[in-house]
Amino acid sequence: MRWRRSTGVRSLYLRIYLTVVVVLLVFALIAAVLFRRHAAAEETRFESAVLERTRTMAALIERSLPPASAPEDTQREVLLDWSRQLKLPLALDDASGRRIAESEPYRRILEDRARPESEIALASRLPDGRVLWTLKIRFKGFKGGGPPGSGPGHEHGPRGEGGPPRLPPINGPGPLDRIGLGGPGLLDEATGVLLLLAALFTAITLGAYPVVRRLTRRLEILQRGVEVFGSGRLSHRVDARGEDEVAAVARSFNQAAQRIEDLVRSNRSLLANASHELRSPLARLKMAVSMLDPADPAQQEELRREIDRDIRELDELVEEVLLASRLDARSDMQPELVDLLGLLVEEAARVGAEAGGQEVQVLGEERLLRRALRNLLENARRYGGDEVSADVGTLPDGRIEISIRDRGPGVPAEFRERIFEPFYRLPGHAERAGGVGLGLSLVRQIAERHGGRVRCEGREGGGTCFVITLPSPMLGDDAPAPGRHSG
Repeated sequence: MRWRRSTGVRSLYLRIYLTVVVVLLVFALIAAVLFRRHAAAEETRFESAVLERTRTMAALIERSLPPASAPEDTQREVLLDWSRQLKLPLALDDASGRRIAESEPYRRILEDRARPESEIALASRLPDGRVLWTLKIRFKGFKGGGPPGSGPGHEHGPRGEGGPPRLPPINGPGPLDRIGLGGPGLLDEATGVLLLLAALFTAITLGAYPVVRRLTRRLEILQRGVEVFGSGRLSHRVDARGEDEVAAVARSFNQAAQRIEDLVRSNRSLLANASHELRSPLARLKMAVSMLDPADPAQQEELRREIDRDIRELDELVEEVLLASRLDARSDMQPELVDLLGLLVEEAARVGAEAGGQEVQVLGEERLLRRALRNLLENARRYGGDEVSADVGTLPDGRIEISIRDRGPGVPAEFRERIFEPFYRLPGHAERAGGVGLGLSLVRQIAERHGGRVRCEGREGGGTCFVITLPSPMLGDDAPAPGRHSG
Protein backbone atom coordinates (compact mmCIF):
# COMPACT_ATOMS: atom_id res chain seq x y z
CA MET A 1 0.00 0.00 0.00
CA ARG A 2 2.80 2.41 0.85
CA TRP A 3 4.51 1.66 -2.47
CA ARG A 4 1.32 2.45 -4.34
CA ARG A 5 0.94 5.77 -2.58
CA SER A 6 4.53 6.70 -3.34
CA THR A 7 4.04 5.73 -6.98
CA GLY A 8 0.99 7.97 -7.15
CA VAL A 9 2.96 10.97 -5.92
CA ARG A 10 5.83 10.15 -8.26
CA SER A 11 3.47 9.93 -11.22
CA LEU A 12 2.13 13.36 -10.24
CA TYR A 13 5.45 15.12 -10.60
CA LEU A 14 6.20 13.11 -13.74
CA ARG A 15 2.88 14.19 -15.23
CA ILE A 16 3.59 17.83 -14.41
CA TYR A 17 7.12 17.60 -15.77
CA LEU A 18 6.13 15.75 -18.92
CA THR A 19 3.36 18.26 -19.53
CA VAL A 20 5.93 21.06 -19.47
CA VAL A 21 8.24 19.11 -21.80
CA VAL A 22 5.47 18.24 -24.28
CA VAL A 23 4.23 21.83 -24.41
CA LEU A 24 7.76 23.04 -25.13
CA LEU A 25 8.24 20.36 -27.78
CA VAL A 26 4.98 21.27 -29.53
CA PHE A 27 5.97 24.93 -29.42
CA ALA A 28 9.37 24.15 -30.94
CA LEU A 29 7.83 22.01 -33.71
CA ILE A 30 5.25 24.66 -34.60
CA ALA A 31 7.94 27.34 -34.61
CA ALA A 32 10.14 25.16 -36.87
CA VAL A 33 7.28 24.49 -39.32
CA LEU A 34 6.37 28.17 -39.51
CA PHE A 35 9.98 29.15 -40.02
CA ARG A 36 10.39 26.49 -42.71
CA ARG A 37 7.41 27.85 -44.61
CA HIS A 38 8.70 31.38 -44.26
CA ALA A 39 12.17 30.32 -45.42
CA ALA A 40 10.71 28.49 -48.44
CA ALA A 41 8.80 31.63 -49.45
CA GLU A 42 11.97 33.68 -49.06
CA GLU A 43 13.89 31.21 -51.25
CA THR A 44 11.30 31.49 -53.99
CA ARG A 45 11.41 35.28 -53.85
CA PHE A 46 15.22 35.21 -53.88
CA GLU A 47 15.42 32.90 -56.90
CA SER A 48 12.81 34.92 -58.80
CA ALA A 49 14.74 38.12 -58.19
CA VAL A 50 18.04 36.53 -59.23
CA LEU A 51 16.49 34.97 -62.36
CA GLU A 52 15.07 38.34 -63.39
CA ARG A 53 18.45 39.99 -62.93
CA THR A 54 20.14 37.17 -64.82
CA ARG A 55 17.83 37.75 -67.79
CA THR A 56 18.48 41.48 -67.65
CA MET A 57 22.24 40.92 -67.72
CA ALA A 58 21.87 38.40 -70.56
CA ALA A 59 19.94 40.97 -72.62
CA LEU A 60 22.70 43.52 -71.94
CA ILE A 61 25.37 41.06 -73.09
CA GLU A 62 23.38 40.21 -76.24
CA ARG A 63 23.44 43.87 -77.33
CA SER A 64 27.19 44.10 -76.65
CA LEU A 65 28.35 40.95 -78.50
CA PRO A 66 29.96 41.28 -81.93
CA PRO A 67 27.80 40.09 -84.84
CA ALA A 68 27.87 36.44 -85.91
CA SER A 69 30.02 37.39 -88.88
CA ALA A 70 32.80 38.60 -86.61
CA PRO A 71 35.79 36.30 -86.07
CA GLU A 72 35.25 33.67 -83.36
CA ASP A 73 38.29 34.93 -81.45
CA THR A 74 36.70 38.37 -81.25
CA GLN A 75 33.41 36.89 -80.08
CA ARG A 76 35.21 34.75 -77.53
CA GLU A 77 37.25 37.68 -76.21
CA VAL A 78 34.20 39.91 -75.74
CA LEU A 79 32.26 37.08 -74.03
CA LEU A 80 35.07 36.31 -71.60
CA ASP A 81 35.51 40.01 -70.87
CA TRP A 82 31.85 40.32 -69.90
CA SER A 83 32.13 37.19 -67.78
CA ARG A 84 35.03 38.68 -65.86
CA GLN A 85 33.38 42.06 -65.39
CA LEU A 86 30.03 40.67 -64.24
CA LYS A 87 31.55 37.76 -62.34
CA LEU A 88 29.00 35.59 -64.18
CA PRO A 89 29.71 32.20 -65.84
CA LEU A 90 28.82 32.53 -69.60
CA ALA A 91 28.96 30.43 -72.77
CA LEU A 92 28.17 31.10 -76.47
CA ASP A 93 27.08 28.68 -79.26
CA ASP A 94 26.79 29.45 -82.97
CA ALA A 95 23.60 28.92 -84.95
CA SER A 96 24.47 25.24 -85.50
CA GLY A 97 24.95 24.64 -81.79
CA ARG A 98 28.70 24.53 -81.84
CA ARG A 99 30.36 26.00 -78.79
CA ILE A 100 32.22 29.19 -79.68
CA ALA A 101 33.34 30.27 -76.22
CA GLU A 102 32.74 29.59 -72.54
CA SER A 103 34.22 31.01 -69.37
CA GLU A 104 36.31 28.81 -67.13
CA PRO A 105 33.80 28.88 -64.20
CA TYR A 106 31.02 27.86 -66.61
CA ARG A 107 33.03 24.96 -67.98
CA ARG A 108 34.03 23.78 -64.50
CA ILE A 109 30.45 23.87 -63.15
CA LEU A 110 29.16 22.10 -66.25
CA GLU A 111 31.72 19.33 -65.83
CA ASP A 112 30.89 18.96 -62.11
CA ARG A 113 27.16 18.52 -62.71
CA ALA A 114 25.87 15.31 -64.25
CA ARG A 115 22.79 17.13 -65.52
CA PRO A 116 21.66 18.61 -68.83
CA GLU A 117 22.99 22.06 -69.54
CA SER A 118 19.46 23.43 -69.99
CA GLU A 119 18.70 22.69 -66.31
CA ILE A 120 21.58 24.68 -64.90
CA ALA A 121 21.86 27.52 -67.41
CA LEU A 122 19.50 30.03 -69.01
CA ALA A 123 19.52 29.89 -72.85
CA SER A 124 18.94 33.17 -74.74
CA ARG A 125 18.63 32.81 -78.53
CA LEU A 126 20.02 35.81 -80.42
CA PRO A 127 18.36 37.17 -83.62
CA ASP A 128 21.20 35.73 -85.73
CA GLY A 129 20.64 32.21 -84.38
CA ARG A 130 23.41 32.11 -81.80
CA VAL A 131 22.64 30.96 -78.23
CA LEU A 132 23.95 32.76 -75.13
CA TRP A 133 24.12 30.55 -72.02
CA THR A 134 23.99 32.24 -68.60
CA LEU A 135 24.37 30.16 -65.46
CA LYS A 136 21.22 30.12 -63.33
CA ILE A 137 21.85 31.40 -59.83
CA ARG A 138 19.83 29.46 -57.30
CA PHE A 139 19.77 29.23 -53.52
CA LYS A 140 20.25 25.86 -51.87
CA GLY A 141 17.98 26.14 -48.81
CA PHE A 142 15.13 24.03 -47.46
CA LYS A 143 13.92 23.05 -50.92
CA GLY A 144 17.11 21.29 -51.89
CA GLY A 145 17.21 17.55 -51.49
CA GLY A 146 20.81 16.72 -50.61
CA PRO A 147 23.58 17.84 -48.33
CA PRO A 148 24.99 21.31 -48.80
CA GLY A 149 27.40 21.54 -51.64
CA SER A 150 25.99 18.66 -53.69
CA GLY A 151 22.87 17.32 -55.31
CA PRO A 152 20.11 19.02 -57.29
CA GLY A 153 19.72 22.73 -57.11
CA HIS A 154 23.34 23.51 -56.16
CA GLU A 155 24.64 25.38 -59.16
CA HIS A 156 26.70 27.96 -57.34
CA GLY A 157 30.10 26.36 -57.15
CA PRO A 158 32.06 25.85 -53.91
CA ARG A 159 30.51 26.84 -50.58
CA GLY A 160 32.02 29.78 -48.75
CA GLU A 161 33.19 29.22 -45.20
CA GLY A 162 30.23 29.43 -42.84
CA GLY A 163 27.91 30.67 -45.59
CA PRO A 164 25.71 29.53 -48.49
CA PRO A 165 26.90 28.26 -51.87
CA ARG A 166 28.53 31.04 -53.91
CA LEU A 167 29.71 31.74 -57.42
CA PRO A 168 33.31 30.81 -58.09
CA PRO A 169 35.36 33.84 -57.01
CA ILE A 170 37.07 35.53 -59.94
CA ASN A 171 38.22 39.03 -59.07
CA GLY A 172 36.36 40.14 -55.96
CA PRO A 173 32.69 40.43 -55.06
CA GLY A 174 30.13 39.95 -57.80
CA PRO A 175 27.14 42.06 -58.76
CA LEU A 176 24.76 39.94 -56.66
CA ASP A 177 26.77 40.77 -53.54
CA ARG A 178 26.57 44.44 -54.43
CA ILE A 179 22.77 44.41 -54.83
CA GLY A 180 22.30 42.59 -51.52
CA LEU A 181 21.29 39.08 -52.69
CA GLY A 182 24.55 37.43 -51.85
CA GLY A 183 26.22 37.04 -48.44
CA PRO A 184 24.95 34.77 -45.66
CA GLY A 185 21.83 32.88 -46.80
CA LEU A 186 18.68 31.61 -45.24
CA LEU A 187 20.21 28.22 -44.53
CA ASP A 188 22.52 29.66 -41.89
CA GLU A 189 19.66 31.75 -40.46
CA ALA A 190 17.37 28.70 -40.26
CA THR A 191 20.09 26.62 -38.66
CA GLY A 192 20.71 29.33 -36.07
CA VAL A 193 17.03 29.61 -35.19
CA LEU A 194 16.64 25.84 -34.91
CA LEU A 195 19.72 25.64 -32.71
CA LEU A 196 18.32 28.46 -30.55
CA LEU A 197 15.01 26.61 -30.21
CA ALA A 198 16.84 23.42 -29.32
CA ALA A 199 18.93 25.26 -26.70
CA LEU A 200 15.79 26.90 -25.26
CA PHE A 201 14.01 23.55 -25.14
CA THR A 202 16.95 21.90 -23.38
CA ALA A 203 17.38 24.73 -20.87
CA ILE A 204 13.71 24.86 -19.88
CA THR A 205 13.47 21.06 -19.75
CA LEU A 206 16.45 20.84 -17.41
CA GLY A 207 15.35 23.86 -15.36
CA ALA A 208 11.73 22.73 -14.94
CA TYR A 209 12.63 19.41 -13.34
CA PRO A 210 14.03 20.72 -10.01
CA VAL A 211 11.15 23.20 -9.71
CA VAL A 212 8.49 20.55 -10.28
CA ARG A 213 10.33 18.05 -8.10
CA ARG A 214 10.59 20.54 -5.22
CA LEU A 215 6.84 21.20 -5.41
CA THR A 216 5.88 17.53 -5.38
CA ARG A 217 8.48 16.72 -2.69
CA ARG A 218 6.70 19.16 -0.38
CA LEU A 219 3.43 17.41 -1.22
CA GLU A 220 5.07 14.10 -0.34
CA ILE A 221 6.17 15.52 3.02
CA LEU A 222 2.63 16.76 3.61
CA GLN A 223 1.27 13.31 2.70
CA ARG A 224 3.64 11.59 5.13
CA GLY A 225 2.62 14.05 7.85
CA VAL A 226 -1.06 13.22 7.28
CA GLU A 227 -0.23 9.50 7.48
CA VAL A 228 1.68 9.96 10.73
CA PHE A 229 -1.20 12.00 12.19
CA GLY A 230 -3.70 9.38 11.01
CA SER A 231 -1.70 6.64 12.70
CA GLY A 232 -2.52 8.14 16.10
CA ARG A 233 0.26 10.67 16.75
CA LEU A 234 -2.09 13.61 17.21
CA SER A 235 0.74 15.94 18.26
CA HIS A 236 2.48 15.62 14.88
CA ARG A 237 2.60 18.75 12.69
CA VAL A 238 3.95 19.38 9.20
CA ASP A 239 6.36 22.04 7.97
CA ALA A 240 4.28 25.09 7.01
CA ARG A 241 7.09 27.45 5.98
CA GLY A 242 6.53 29.50 2.83
CA GLU A 243 3.83 31.70 1.34
CA ASP A 244 2.55 29.54 -1.52
CA GLU A 245 -0.50 27.28 -1.82
CA VAL A 246 1.31 24.22 -0.43
CA ALA A 247 2.29 26.17 2.69
CA ALA A 248 -1.33 27.35 3.03
CA VAL A 249 -2.54 23.74 2.87
CA ALA A 250 0.07 22.75 5.48
CA ARG A 251 -1.05 25.55 7.80
CA SER A 252 -4.68 24.54 7.38
CA PHE A 253 -3.75 20.95 8.20
CA ASN A 254 -1.85 22.03 11.33
CA GLN A 255 -4.80 24.11 12.49
CA ALA A 256 -7.22 21.23 11.90
CA ALA A 257 -4.82 18.82 13.63
CA GLN A 258 -4.55 21.14 16.64
CA ARG A 259 -8.32 21.41 16.83
CA ILE A 260 -8.73 17.64 16.63
CA GLU A 261 -6.06 17.10 19.27
CA ASP A 262 -7.76 19.61 21.58
CA LEU A 263 -11.15 17.98 21.06
CA VAL A 264 -9.80 14.49 21.68
CA ARG A 265 -7.95 15.63 24.79
CA SER A 266 -11.02 17.47 26.02
CA ASN A 267 -13.26 14.46 25.42
CA ARG A 268 -10.83 12.14 27.17
CA SER A 269 -10.62 14.47 30.14
CA LEU A 270 -14.37 14.93 30.16
CA LEU A 271 -14.97 11.19 30.07
CA ALA A 272 -12.44 10.50 32.83
CA ASN A 273 -13.75 13.27 35.07
CA ALA A 274 -17.38 12.39 34.40
CA SER A 275 -16.67 8.80 35.34
CA HIS A 276 -15.06 9.98 38.55
CA GLU A 277 -17.85 12.42 39.37
CA LEU A 278 -20.53 9.80 38.73
CA ARG A 279 -19.05 7.44 41.31
CA SER A 280 -19.78 9.70 44.31
CA PRO A 281 -23.53 10.25 43.85
CA LEU A 282 -23.97 6.65 42.68
CA ALA A 283 -22.16 5.35 45.76
CA ARG A 284 -24.24 7.57 48.07
CA LEU A 285 -27.39 6.55 46.22
CA LYS A 286 -26.55 2.86 46.54
CA MET A 287 -25.81 3.21 50.24
CA ALA A 288 -29.01 5.18 50.90
CA VAL A 289 -31.14 2.60 49.10
CA SER A 290 -29.54 -0.25 51.07
CA MET A 291 -30.23 1.57 54.37
CA LEU A 292 -33.78 2.53 53.51
CA ASP A 293 -35.68 -0.65 54.61
CA PRO A 294 -34.18 -1.24 58.10
CA ALA A 295 -34.31 2.47 59.07
CA ASP A 296 -37.00 4.00 61.24
CA PRO A 297 -39.53 6.44 59.68
CA ALA A 298 -37.49 9.55 60.53
CA GLN A 299 -34.34 8.09 59.06
CA GLN A 300 -36.25 6.89 56.00
CA GLU A 301 -37.48 10.43 55.35
CA GLU A 302 -33.92 11.74 55.60
CA LEU A 303 -32.66 8.97 53.30
CA ARG A 304 -35.35 9.78 50.73
CA ARG A 305 -34.27 13.41 50.73
CA GLU A 306 -30.66 12.21 50.28
CA ILE A 307 -31.73 9.98 47.39
CA ASP A 308 -33.57 12.92 45.75
CA ARG A 309 -30.46 15.11 46.06
CA ASP A 310 -28.25 12.41 44.55
CA ILE A 311 -30.66 11.87 41.67
CA ARG A 312 -30.79 15.64 40.96
CA GLU A 313 -26.99 15.76 41.06
CA LEU A 314 -26.79 12.84 38.62
CA ASP A 315 -29.36 14.49 36.39
CA GLU A 316 -27.48 17.80 36.47
CA LEU A 317 -24.17 16.08 35.79
CA VAL A 318 -25.52 14.16 32.78
CA GLU A 319 -27.19 17.28 31.41
CA GLU A 320 -24.01 19.36 31.63
CA VAL A 321 -21.84 16.60 30.19
CA LEU A 322 -24.21 16.30 27.24
CA LEU A 323 -24.26 20.07 26.74
CA ALA A 324 -20.47 20.26 26.86
CA SER A 325 -20.23 17.47 24.30
CA ARG A 326 -22.71 19.22 21.99
CA LEU A 327 -20.79 22.49 22.24
CA ASP A 328 -17.59 20.69 21.25
CA ALA A 329 -19.23 18.81 18.39
CA ARG A 330 -21.34 21.59 16.86
CA SER A 331 -19.66 24.29 14.78
CA ASP A 332 -22.85 25.84 13.43
CA MET A 333 -25.16 28.24 15.20
CA GLN A 334 -28.40 30.01 14.28
CA PRO A 335 -27.78 33.46 15.78
CA GLU A 336 -30.51 35.98 16.55
CA LEU A 337 -30.67 39.32 18.33
CA VAL A 338 -31.02 38.69 22.07
CA ASP A 339 -32.07 41.28 24.65
CA LEU A 340 -29.34 40.80 27.24
CA LEU A 341 -30.81 43.10 29.89
CA GLY A 342 -34.16 41.28 29.84
CA LEU A 343 -32.40 37.92 29.95
CA LEU A 344 -30.20 39.00 32.85
CA VAL A 345 -33.15 40.37 34.85
CA GLU A 346 -35.11 37.12 34.39
CA GLU A 347 -32.26 34.89 35.55
CA ALA A 348 -31.34 37.21 38.44
CA ALA A 349 -34.93 37.03 39.71
CA ARG A 350 -34.65 33.24 39.93
CA VAL A 351 -31.85 33.44 42.52
CA GLY A 352 -32.95 36.67 44.21
CA ALA A 353 -30.13 38.81 42.81
CA GLU A 354 -30.19 42.47 41.77
CA ALA A 355 -29.77 43.22 38.03
CA GLY A 356 -29.65 46.40 35.93
CA GLY A 357 -27.73 48.21 33.23
CA GLN A 358 -28.22 49.31 29.64
CA GLU A 359 -30.66 47.85 27.20
CA VAL A 360 -28.34 46.17 24.71
CA GLN A 361 -28.73 43.42 22.18
CA VAL A 362 -26.22 40.81 21.09
CA LEU A 363 -26.16 38.37 18.19
CA GLY A 364 -26.29 34.79 19.48
CA GLU A 365 -28.40 31.88 20.75
CA GLU A 366 -30.72 32.85 23.57
CA ARG A 367 -30.78 29.35 25.07
CA LEU A 368 -26.98 29.20 25.45
CA LEU A 369 -26.64 32.77 26.73
CA ARG A 370 -29.37 32.09 29.30
CA ARG A 371 -27.48 28.98 30.46
CA ALA A 372 -24.24 30.95 30.88
CA LEU A 373 -25.93 33.67 32.94
CA ARG A 374 -27.78 31.09 35.04
CA ASN A 375 -24.58 29.17 35.82
CA LEU A 376 -22.77 32.33 36.94
CA LEU A 377 -25.69 33.59 39.04
CA GLU A 378 -26.23 30.21 40.73
CA ASN A 379 -22.51 29.90 41.35
CA ALA A 380 -22.47 33.39 42.95
CA ARG A 381 -25.50 32.58 45.11
CA ARG A 382 -24.02 29.21 46.18
CA TYR A 383 -20.60 30.54 47.21
CA GLY A 384 -21.08 34.30 47.53
CA GLY A 385 -23.81 34.64 50.13
CA ASP A 386 -26.80 36.93 49.90
CA GLU A 387 -25.15 39.95 48.27
CA VAL A 388 -25.25 39.10 44.53
CA SER A 389 -25.61 41.76 41.83
CA ALA A 390 -25.35 41.85 38.04
CA ASP A 391 -25.35 44.50 35.32
CA VAL A 392 -24.79 44.82 31.58
CA GLY A 393 -23.29 47.72 29.61
CA THR A 394 -21.15 48.69 26.64
CA LEU A 395 -17.45 49.49 26.46
CA PRO A 396 -16.01 52.50 24.55
CA ASP A 397 -15.09 50.26 21.60
CA GLY A 398 -18.68 48.99 21.29
CA ARG A 399 -18.26 45.60 22.94
CA ILE A 400 -20.80 44.37 25.46
CA GLU A 401 -19.80 43.52 29.05
CA ILE A 402 -21.80 41.54 31.62
CA SER A 403 -20.60 41.60 35.24
CA ILE A 404 -21.83 39.27 38.02
CA ARG A 405 -20.51 40.05 41.53
CA ASP A 406 -20.72 38.41 44.95
CA ARG A 407 -19.28 38.88 48.45
CA GLY A 408 -18.02 35.34 48.94
CA PRO A 409 -14.56 34.24 50.01
CA GLY A 410 -13.21 34.99 46.52
CA VAL A 411 -10.89 33.04 44.24
CA PRO A 412 -7.11 33.24 44.72
CA ALA A 413 -5.33 34.84 41.78
CA GLU A 414 -3.42 31.65 40.93
CA PHE A 415 -6.66 29.71 40.46
CA ARG A 416 -8.69 32.27 38.50
CA GLU A 417 -7.87 30.64 35.18
CA ARG A 418 -8.03 27.02 36.27
CA ILE A 419 -11.56 27.27 37.63
CA PHE A 420 -12.80 27.29 34.02
CA GLU A 421 -11.37 23.81 33.43
CA PRO A 422 -13.91 20.93 33.41
CA PHE A 423 -14.50 19.35 36.85
CA TYR A 424 -11.94 21.58 38.55
CA ARG A 425 -12.71 22.52 42.16
CA LEU A 426 -10.78 24.83 44.43
CA PRO A 427 -8.67 23.11 47.04
CA GLY A 428 -10.73 22.34 50.14
CA HIS A 429 -14.02 22.63 48.27
CA ALA A 430 -16.25 19.76 49.37
CA GLU A 431 -18.50 17.91 46.99
CA ARG A 432 -21.39 18.44 49.41
CA ALA A 433 -21.20 22.17 48.71
CA GLY A 434 -23.00 21.47 45.46
CA GLY A 435 -22.12 21.65 41.77
CA VAL A 436 -20.34 19.18 39.56
CA GLY A 437 -17.44 21.32 38.34
CA LEU A 438 -18.76 21.86 34.81
CA GLY A 439 -20.67 25.13 35.22
CA LEU A 440 -17.81 27.56 34.67
CA SER A 441 -16.36 25.40 31.89
CA LEU A 442 -19.70 25.66 30.06
CA VAL A 443 -19.71 29.44 30.57
CA ARG A 444 -16.34 29.70 28.85
CA GLN A 445 -17.44 27.46 25.96
CA ILE A 446 -20.61 29.49 25.43
CA ALA A 447 -18.73 32.82 25.54
CA GLU A 448 -16.17 31.58 23.00
CA ARG A 449 -18.88 30.26 20.69
CA HIS A 450 -20.27 33.80 20.61
CA GLY A 451 -16.88 35.30 19.78
CA GLY A 452 -16.26 36.55 23.32
CA ARG A 453 -14.47 35.55 26.49
CA VAL A 454 -14.98 35.27 30.26
CA ARG A 455 -12.65 36.13 33.13
CA CYS A 456 -12.61 36.04 36.90
CA GLU A 457 -11.53 39.08 38.89
CA GLY A 458 -11.20 39.97 42.54
CA ARG A 459 -13.72 42.46 43.97
CA GLU A 460 -12.76 45.41 46.06
CA GLY A 461 -13.91 44.82 49.61
CA GLY A 462 -13.92 41.03 49.14
CA GLY A 463 -15.71 38.69 46.83
CA THR A 464 -15.53 37.72 43.20
CA CYS A 465 -16.55 39.35 39.92
CA PHE A 466 -17.12 37.28 36.76
CA VAL A 467 -17.06 39.31 33.53
CA ILE A 468 -18.33 38.13 30.13
CA THR A 469 -17.25 40.25 27.16
CA LEU A 470 -19.14 39.82 23.87
CA PRO A 471 -18.70 41.51 20.49
CA SER A 472 -21.29 44.09 19.52
CA PRO A 473 -23.52 43.10 16.56
CA MET A 474 -22.58 46.46 15.01
CA LEU A 475 -18.81 45.84 14.98
CA GLY A 476 -18.93 44.31 11.49
CA ASP A 477 -16.09 42.27 10.05
CA ASP A 478 -13.69 43.06 12.89
CA ALA A 479 -15.71 41.06 15.41
CA PRO A 480 -15.14 37.31 15.67
CA ALA A 481 -17.96 35.42 14.02
CA PRO A 482 -20.35 33.73 16.48
CA GLY A 483 -19.92 29.99 16.50
CA ARG A 484 -16.11 30.15 16.21
CA HIS A 485 -13.73 29.85 19.11
CA SER A 486 -11.43 32.76 19.69
CA GLY A 487 -7.80 32.09 20.30
